[in-house]
Amino acid sequence: MDDDIGRDDTGSGDTAPADAGATPEWRLETRAVRAGRTFGGPSLAPVLFPSTTYEVPAIDDHLEMASTPRVTHYYSRFGSPTARDFEEAVAALEGAEAALAFASGMAAVTTTVLGLCSTGDHVVAQRHTFSATSSFFGAHCPRLGIDVTFVDGTDAQQFVDAVRHGRTQLVFVETPANPALTLTDIEAVAAIPGPFTVVDSTFATPVVQQPLALGADLVLHAATKGIAGHNDALLGVIAGSRDLIDAVWGWHLMHGAQASPFDAWNGLRGIRTLAARVHQQSATAQRLAEHLSGHPGVDVVNYPGLDSHPQRDLAKRQMASGGTVMSIEVAGGAEAAKRFCGACRVARIAISLGGPETLLSHAATIAALMSPGERADLGITDGLVRISVGLEHPDDLIADVDQALGAASG
Repeated sequence: MDDDIGRDDTGSGDTAPADAGATPEWRLETRAVRAGRTFGGPSLAPVLFPSTTYEVPAIDDHLEMASTPRVTHYYSRFGSPTARDFEEAVAALEGAEAALAFASGMAAVTTTVLGLCSTGDHVVAQRHTFSATSSFFGAHCPRLGIDVTFVDGTDAQQFVDAVRHGRTQLVFVETPANPALTLTDIEAVAAIPGPFTVVDSTFATPVVQQPLALGADLVLHAATKGIAGHNDALLGVIAGSRDLIDAVWGWHLMHGAQASPFDAWNGLRGIRTLAARVHQQSATAQRLAEHLSGHPGVDVVNYPGLDSHPQRDLAKRQMASGGTVMSIEVAGGAEAAKRFCGACRVARIAISLGGPETLLSHAATIAALMSPGERADLGITDGLVRISVGLEHPDDLIADVDQALGAASG
């Protein structure tokens, strides 16, 4: 019997034990624990399949497998059982028919765009996005003959006005946006007829925001961040309809940016505790943001959970909480911001987010290769520090930030 554990003789991975997946009626926390168990058999822990290739009973099976989208027991560039379990778990959390895992968040961005767009097509993208995403749209898409129009993500009408009917293939949204925490009205943008709407929901995670329920066609995550949640997996993922996921998979297969089974394994483990982590981190972030509002060492606090956020009403409509990430403008500019980061003892300096540790990054330093104008377009001021709130006790974190702001002002 043990030899059959995890074996899927169909090759596609679509046939699962009765209790392998999550029931849609279950709440998100339950789905996070139960989803993604197609290949695990009785194992409660995720099962790792490191194999790059699989034996088949007969040579003719290879022809059938090679023409099956996202086959799992053929060759790992086509798909793997461990990656499929991770994908099914993300799909369950997002209320999607299917999902597709990638080697990084940027692999998810580039493969999705190039999988859906061709030379001569047009993309509308908001101006405030992750710097690498912005560079991809600004420098590489035009080189490939894909026109891109940048708009202000806080103004849904600008998306409407920028769409070229018959040419615009895709509208790309990142909300909350990195690093200024501006928001885009997902429902309004998704209602634009014609193009596919892709929403990068990395900062929110499925716990805080559900873009597909608001009308988006695809939701995208740099799953390296909150979804995997332990700073030990490099992953990207998209979720949506099965037909659309299969369409992107065709380019995914050629592009070769598949998720490592090891990273997918760690990502699936992270999903099991995702809701508990995000709930606690969001509660701590709310306390920290409220504490820093009006602090003499801070000029601005950017956090969707604050009533002072300029898009607070939108945050209430499309987010379950303010999320786990904020940014602050440290009074005194770049040098004060650097002193602040260096003086923190609980929070640590690192460029990622979503892990158990509170992480700091000085946005202008990370984007130093950009011009001042380009940084301004992304909402990056000289004193801007992004704070990814971790799982430390909120009193310890607040005390640490207070003493660091004191050091920065001194």
